[in-house]
Amino acid sequence: MQIDHQMMRVKDLEKSVDFYTRILRMKLLRQTEYPDGKFTNTFVGYQPEGEGTSLELTYNWDQEEDYEMGQGWGHMALMVEDVYATCDTLAEEGVTISRPAGPMKHGTRVIAFIEDPDGHKIELVGPRD
Repeated sequence: MQIDHQMMRVKDLEKSVDFYTRILRMKLLRQTEYPDGKFTNTFVGYQPEGEGTSLELTYNWDQEEDYEMGQGWGHMALMVEDVYATCDTLAEEGVTISRPAGPMKHGTRVIAFIEDPDGHKIELVGPRD
């Protein structure tokens, strides 16, 4: 078994697709509209579907209120070569960095946290010690 995809609901599909494809450099894998259900599913990822985990962005056409983040789900993590340099680049793009790059609490691995346009937390992790 392997993880196929993770799903998140997004409020502004165009803004979210731009964030994940242009800023985080994922590829747009596929996008399907479901008029009867009034939603659009967009899949993005670093590898083609079936070769790696993808992220499903679900846009509900009639959603007006912001989504509640809840307490059970925490974050997804992206491994990067240099967390400090990545944060500098993302800051230039106006990305919210909610936890600046630095060693993790009680450890040495360098991490940071950023937020997507809907406030979902994304951890940036450096190579393992």
